[in-house]
Amino acid sequence: MKTRLVMILVLLLNMGLANAAQLLVEAESFKHKGGWVVDQQFMDLMGSPYLMAHGLGEQVDDAVTQVTFPESGTYFVYVRTFNWTSPWKKGEGPGKFRLSVNRKKLPAVLGVEGDAWMWQSAGKVTVKDKQVTLGLHDLTGFNGRCDAIYFTTVENDIPPTDKTALDAFRRNALQLPAIAPDAGTYDLVVVGGGVAGISAAVSAARLGCKVALINDRPVLGGNNSSEIRVHLGGRIESGPYKELGNLQKEFGPTRGGNAQPGDFYEDEKKEQIVANEKNITLFSNFRAIAVNMDNSKIKAVTAKHIETGEEKTFTAPVFSDCTGDGTIGYLAGADFAMGREGKDEFGEATAPDIADKMTMGASVQWYSEDQKKPAAFPYFNYGVKFTDASAEKVTMGEWTWETGMNYDQINEFERIRDYGLMVVYSNWSYLKNDLKENDLYKNRKLGWVAYVAGKRESRRLLGDYILKEEDLTKYVVHEDGTAATTWTVDLHYPDPKNTENFPGAEFKSIAKHNPIYPYPIPYRCLYSRNIDNLFMAGRNISVTHVALGTTRVMRTTGMMGEVVGMAASLCKKYNTLPRGIYRYHLNDLKLLMHEGVGQKGLPNNQKYNEGGTLKAPPTIK
Repeated sequence: MKTRLVMILVLLLNMGLANAAQLLVEAESFKHKGGWVVDQQFMDLMGSPYLMAHGLGEQVDDAVTQVTFPESGTYFVYVRTFNWTSPWKKGEGPGKFRLSVNRKKLPAVLGVEGDAWMWQSAGKVTVKDKQVTLGLHDLTGFNGRCDAIYFTTVENDIPPTDKTALDAFRRNALQLPAIAPDAGTYDLVVVGGGVAGISAAVSAARLGCKVALINDRPVLGGNNSSEIRVHLGGRIESGPYKELGNLQKEFGPTRGGNAQPGDFYEDEKKEQIVANEKNITLFSNFRAIAVNMDNSKIKAVTAKHIETGEEKTFTAPVFSDCTGDGTIGYLAGADFAMGREGKDEFGEATAPDIADKMTMGASVQWYSEDQKKPAAFPYFNYGVKFTDASAEKVTMGEWTWETGMNYDQINEFERIRDYGLMVVYSNWSYLKNDLKENDLYKNRKLGWVAYVAGKRESRRLLGDYILKEEDLTKYVVHEDGTAATTWTVDLHYPDPKNTENFPGAEFKSIAKHNPIYPYPIPYRCLYSRNIDNLFMAGRNISVTHVALGTTRVMRTTGMMGEVVGMAASLCKKYNTLPRGIYRYHLNDLKLLMHEGVGQKGLPNNQKYNEGGTLKAPPTIK
């Protein structure tokens, strides 16, 4: 991979830097990343992916790359970094690292000061040979993070911190073209490579569509990948269209459980089913960042590679937002909802009296491993204090470790994820170092902690119909019913016991379940009401907060994806848009749903997690 760097030498007269030499190095572009990981989850917040030393309290191997300086000389060095525990404890943080130039470490310890993303001075270096080796040296294993490194021959020539100004600076520095190169024209562009996105892409491809599948991680599967490790929930083979869901028999893992070893999630099966479809082009590690609109239609989506910074533009007559966050819809100006509706809006019995911003949270799952001998863990105390009474005396944490219910799951998501890491490390430190009776823990070490957080809820894009609680509980069947949702209406709330110990800073949840009878989700929930050529599949479909409690699990979202792929094939066949399928070609869609696109006769290997006992058959309304 060619390291992304830029020499800015001239045309900076307005800054008084006409004779300056500069070099910008994006950390995520390092050729050899060692033990550092690429984190792209917050690009829309802080402007870029970054490298993070996710070592679970043990130093990670160095990230190393080679760069070419524009000229010899003395350079002042600035590193964009973040003291990530600063929201909870002022002062020096744990994410310590140092920068080396030609294997000589600069004196500054980075990542430990300030309370926001900032350019921290790392000192200065004298460059004689223009070919230089850079290194990032982790000091703690506690999630030190490096976004970019900037060398300049002019002291205090510091890049901007404002996101808009910094975006412009980067584009200029990285010499990105004003218009991203064309990646081709497709029949369907699917953004998001989770279970819903995989299913939408494969379904459309098998029905003759040329598909681009854009995924912002190196692995497919979303919450069901080895990066997040959530099992597939919900039933297939239910409702009026029992062939829906067969695709998941082809790529779903055969073992189940949350927070299990990575091979349980069989990432390679997901990769293989996409690779085997000649009509699908997969764009891994590309994150959608912009849309080009033509009135109420999306003309194209632009995506950026999370390591190289390369941008591509994707054109199609129809698009499917399978991002979970409704990112494409949001960028296009689609109507959306977020938070809980009040009782008066839809008459939902389970809704709060007054609307609020509360959502279900995100989970940072983890587990420990028995080493059969004493295993140390560093003291970690950065603002979340535990006692023998408040410590979670467990050896793993799965879905109940849930943060951010009272924070914005889009605009405050880095804080939400970081608090998830905070409580895992803080609790484990207490169990290892302070708990009086810790025989259960003294031989154990952290084996895995997710750094990609598993979200449950954020934006919900609004369609021609909004599914609500009464539809489910009274079984109000619509003519355009599609995939059946079967999971209970499963809504999460802060754990009252956890609230007692950590009021306003909860990190554990409880779930309240209301069983339903298999309910066919209206097709009108799967396309935008005001963006004419936008489908959606996943947790961002058109439902209320309460109804999301059942539709959000992944076997159900996968079936939504199949339906969207079928509808996209009909859009191609009839030269129409998503709403046109509902108005004029609904019977064609029903025929496709009856037939299905998956292989028939494969075993359903995940019946263990179908969602409990279903409600008795209702009187059909």
